[in-house]
Amino acid sequence: MGVDARLQLERVDPSAELAKLLDRAAGYGAAVTFVGTARPRTKEGKPVELIVLEHHSRLTLQSLEEIAADGATRFSVDHITVVHRYGDILPGEPIVFVGACSLHRRAAFEAADYVMDRLKTEAVFWKREEGPSGANWIEPTEADYADRDRWE
Repeated sequence: MGVDARLQLERVDPSAELAKLLDRAAGYGAAVTFVGTARPRTKEGKPVELIVLEHHSRLTLQSLEEIAADGATRFSVDHITVVHRYGDILPGEPIVFVGACSLHRRAAFEAADYVMDRLKTEAVFWKREEGPSGANWIEPTEADYADRDRWE
């Protein structure tokens, strides 16, 4: 089982991450990926010009590693990749890449879904949307917690 969890300031390149994942997946039957992008509007429909993700380098990376390892163990997948960006992110830019490799597709789908549900609610980030109407801190929603709690 392999876990690759990274935190980076640079833009996430989903194509490059997929290529790396497929190299790791050689001999396995499934590779599933998810790419999360910055939204152009708030939940209230107001324009967003920038999303700022603040982090604590050691604690944030540790949270990514733990979530990825838990997903790999829980679903017996052979490899999980998590690449999460921090810093200033423009609408439409990738924020997170999650990939899972396994012998069978169901485990890969479930592992990627599980990891994303945990990242949304437990990864150590402070998120802020900025736009013409000001700045707003983003917290996980009740729906985000419900998505995570379904795995318990």
